[in-house]
Amino acid sequence: MKTITLSLIVASALAHASTQNVQSIQYDGMVHISETVAKRLNEVKIGAPLDTVAVDKTIKNFFDQGYFQDVWADENDGKVTFHFKEKPSISKIELKGYKDNDEEAKKTLLQIDKGSLYDEKRLEGAKKRIIDALSQDGKIDSVVEIETTKLDNGSMQVTFIVNEGQEIIIKKIRYTGVITQESDEFDSMIANKEEQFMGWLWGRNDGKMKVGELQYDPLRIRDFYMQRGFLDAKVDAPFVQVDFDHYTAQMDYTVFEGDIYRVSDILIFQDTQVIADKDLMDVISLEKNKPFNIKTFRDDADRIKTKIADLGYAYAQVQPDLKKDKEGKSVDVVYRIVPGKKVHIRNVVVAGNSRSLDRVVRRELFLAPGDLYSLSNLKDSRNAIGRTGYFESNTIEEKRIDDENMDLIVQTKEAPTGNIQLGGGYGSFGGILMSVAVSDRNIFGSGINVGINLEKSQRTKNYAFNVSNPRLNDSDFSGNFAVKKSSTEYDSYTINSTGLSIGTGHRFNRYVSGYVGYNYSQNNYTDVNNTDVNTTTTAVDPRYYANYTKSSVSVSATFDNTDDYYIPREGMTLSQSFEKAGLGGDTDFWTSKTSFGIYQGLQKLTDFDLILRYKARFNYARNTGELPIAEKFYMGGIGSVRGYQSYSLSPTDGLDINLKPFKIGGTQTFSNNLEFSFPLVPEAKMRATAFVDYGMIGESSLTEIKRGGYGVSLEWFSPVGPLQLVFANPIGSKAGDDVAHFEFTIGQRF
Repeated sequence: MKTITLSLIVASALAHASTQNVQSIQYDGMVHISETVAKRLNEVKIGAPLDTVAVDKTIKNFFDQGYFQDVWADENDGKVTFHFKEKPSISKIELKGYKDNDEEAKKTLLQIDKGSLYDEKRLEGAKKRIIDALSQDGKIDSVVEIETTKLDNGSMQVTFIVNEGQEIIIKKIRYTGVITQESDEFDSMIANKEEQFMGWLWGRNDGKMKVGELQYDPLRIRDFYMQRGFLDAKVDAPFVQVDFDHYTAQMDYTVFEGDIYRVSDILIFQDTQVIADKDLMDVISLEKNKPFNIKTFRDDADRIKTKIADLGYAYAQVQPDLKKDKEGKSVDVVYRIVPGKKVHIRNVVVAGNSRSLDRVVRRELFLAPGDLYSLSNLKDSRNAIGRTGYFESNTIEEKRIDDENMDLIVQTKEAPTGNIQLGGGYGSFGGILMSVAVSDRNIFGSGINVGINLEKSQRTKNYAFNVSNPRLNDSDFSGNFAVKKSSTEYDSYTINSTGLSIGTGHRFNRYVSGYVGYNYSQNNYTDVNNTDVNTTTTAVDPRYYANYTKSSVSVSATFDNTDDYYIPREGMTLSQSFEKAGLGGDTDFWTSKTSFGIYQGLQKLTDFDLILRYKARFNYARNTGELPIAEKFYMGGIGSVRGYQSYSLSPTDGLDINLKPFKIGGTQTFSNNLEFSFPLVPEAKMRATAFVDYGMIGESSLTEIKRGGYGVSLEWFSPVGPLQLVFANPIGSKAGDDVAHFEFTIGQRF
């Protein structure tokens, strides 16, 4: 700051102080603060003698605002002018060498936006945050340099250049005082783990030190003991010895285990009786005379809180307490409940739905203005919004108005639900493929699903149109209509199919829905070539080529309590459908299709966004006449057993004209998949999944054909919709199997 107050102002003031008062005050070069604000900061008064102390204090007041690089003043014949040299703005800011493409991390670390004023203190603060973040990652001796460049327009370009330090690898962890437990079990709790052999492999411990977690690991080990009843357990902070020459470390913990405490009694005290104590005891999992478990103790408190809150007591407090008997090594578990007052919903505000209509969100809510508060209804509302697939994320904020009223703020973030696809490709079966697809699961934000698909290759033609509304007139009824036309040329024949389907469904409660529909199709075989070309060729039974029409009714029921449509982290799906053909048409058969899926996020156990998925399917068909091969089941590809071409696994009967086994489909099939999904590039919404598949299919026996597959898949919310790339290998493949090492889908649930 230039303080020429003493050279110009003081000299002028001494010359004129006795005869000259301040006539006017001017501001030159001031942009970021208004003249009104400037007057409040100014200590110089018009009409009063010029006071050098007031001038000096005023300059300091202006400079403290942080907008100015320099401030000075001069005086001429009673006219005082304050001059300002403003700080330049930052027009470009970059972070190189650390989280280069992570915009969220960049925003958190730098906390400087484009257009901000250049301020060295803020730059130094950002530099410190970067070094602290690297330290938390276990990297020491990190260096951050700040490069600044003045651009032609007067603004500044700021670049943070990061040279990451070395990571410390934990070579050895020793525990003193561990008697009754296996110290290896601590690995499931602590963040800093000892390096294992080949620790770079997924699922192994790489030993990298996480400095920011060191203070919490003793608490995690103590929690481990308290889950097993050791209420007096103590764990000291680790003593860490670091070898800075090799960037390795050794850690020592001192543990005092104590004795196991058993639950002697469970007591409930309600300040105001709002529910029978017995009803609360029913949700408590702790048992008398069993070892105390701190995790169960906390979970029981949450279950009690939910039970009370579901009665409308949104602000209920559950105050758990323990009364230890050190001599008897027992503990009384006490839950004191302060329910407060019943709370009603005053208003529900929907925000963030820039595309979807408000009613599309509101119809998924189980709480409305005037309703009594319910914690379970609140959670189910969040999950129901997630299951629509229309939103990338959603939260429901509880805004307290007073002791008896609250507002709910439903904040959503739209997900891409529509796409236009123009595609081309080449397949070993179909040759050159061209396709056009237009679909939107939430057209015009109405919640209606519309799709048009046009596909043509050298061997296939597929045209389809479908429209469905999961909530007709915002009711619990749904409706759908679809028409399709397809033609597929095989080596021995071509099958042409034209059909339509129409149906309606009903949601019975928030998890269970049912459906009934009608299907009709005409199926014709052309270009049949079933000639026995030589004596070694078995001609295919001509019954397989019989033209037929199908007229059927289908009914189904579905249970779904998952929390998201595309990537659920909790919940289960179960569906059962039956189709009966023979209501007219040429065929008479029925089929049963059962599917099951369970999803469990393992974040709490692994401190990592790991998701476990298990999916299973069982299909069965029974006919009174000949079941057309187009109505039978086939296995292979995404949705059954990956590692094999789609629909390539099937029982066979004879050989076609090219001496290849003629696939006739099966009447029963079972397949299941075990998957572990984990984030790959979180900022790009990209995940990776490791999977193992196994399935069986047969005509008269389920075990006629058994195959497995394993591999990894890439799951990405791409600009054109959810994209899945599958890289697979078969297990137990046989000669003649059509294996497939790569597949992809767009728009399907992961």
